[in-house]
Amino acid sequence: MNKKDYYEVLGVGKNATDAEIKSAFRKLAKKYHPDVSKEPDAAEKFKEAQEAYAVLSDSNKRQQYDQFGHAAFENNGFGGNGAQGFDFGDFDFSDIFGDLFGSGFGFNRSQNKNRPRRGDDTLMRMNLTFEEAIFGCSKSINIDVSEECPDCHGKGGKGEKRCPDCNGTGQVSRQQSTLFGTFMTKTTCTRCGGKGVTFDSTCSKCRGTGRVVNNKTLDVKIPAGVDTGLRLRLAGKGEAGVNGGPNGDVYIEFNVKEHPIFKRDEDDIYLVVPITVTQAVLGCKLDIPTIYGPVTLTIPAGSKTNDKQRLRGKGVKRPNSSHIGDMYVILEVEIPKKLSREQKKLFEELNKTNIKSSEYDKIKKYL
Repeated sequence: MNKKDYYEVLGVGKNATDAEIKSAFRKLAKKYHPDVSKEPDAAEKFKEAQEAYAVLSDSNKRQQYDQFGHAAFENNGFGGNGAQGFDFGDFDFSDIFGDLFGSGFGFNRSQNKNRPRRGDDTLMRMNLTFEEAIFGCSKSINIDVSEECPDCHGKGGKGEKRCPDCNGTGQVSRQQSTLFGTFMTKTTCTRCGGKGVTFDSTCSKCRGTGRVVNNKTLDVKIPAGVDTGLRLRLAGKGEAGVNGGPNGDVYIEFNVKEHPIFKRDEDDIYLVVPITVTQAVLGCKLDIPTIYGPVTLTIPAGSKTNDKQRLRGKGVKRPNSSHIGDMYVILEVEIPKKLSREQKKLFEELNKTNIKSSEYDKIKKYL
């Protein structure tokens, strides 16, 4: 039976590197795997690709193939069976298929449970007053975090010994026969759970988890200028790591209470200041509050509602920065709803005067 050239099957040249050969096979396996491909000849092309990869990915077999071609594997100790086709034997495809399809296709890649893993992060929410957020403060918080068990040092048991089922590897190999041949697959050892070790007894303090929950008090320094939604990171104060891995972090998310008169917009502060009609017309000086204390503000004559005055450097200090925002005073001219008899006479006298209005003059043209 005539067979296709293995290099041609994978679509690579004879000088292809191991990485190029593996990459080519991955693409073909993903395209023609019978569980995902709908093409009528997918099974045959998938089998051809498997056979080509099994040979070309092995340096010794590849050397034999380059020298003798397909004849190198006919009726010899390599496991070929002549015209009946290539025998995959004990070739392990699990690393390829595990990457491509995960465990759903029967090619499980056991995770190494002995590798160091970082602990989980913890999120807490903290309420602050307006002043605490503006100027910063110190707070103490209580938090429950898991830490390494002091009795078993995070191992989960006592009397550690190598797992007899997996010989300490955390994985067991098994043969799997399919339509396309016999495969060797690796799965997590059920006896040790992938750890590679077993114990004479389970730790009574942590019940085999390797971690215990403790309540801790953390002193937190809140920087000046934090705002609602901002998070502060406390590095290494979170859940304990696994197998010697680093601890996670604690994140504190702030919720700042609104102020009765000040409104904040990022680094700037806004204050609405009501003034009377006469103050708006004649101008005046007003004492107004800021977050740093009172200041005297000059209201120019002829001011109107929504006029804005800027007070530089009277805003919020940006966290971990020297930048300070500004404060904006928004004027609001109040029209009295009730007048005394004397006040009413004054307004009537004022009404007799002819105060020019350029804006009203524009409107009069259309009357």
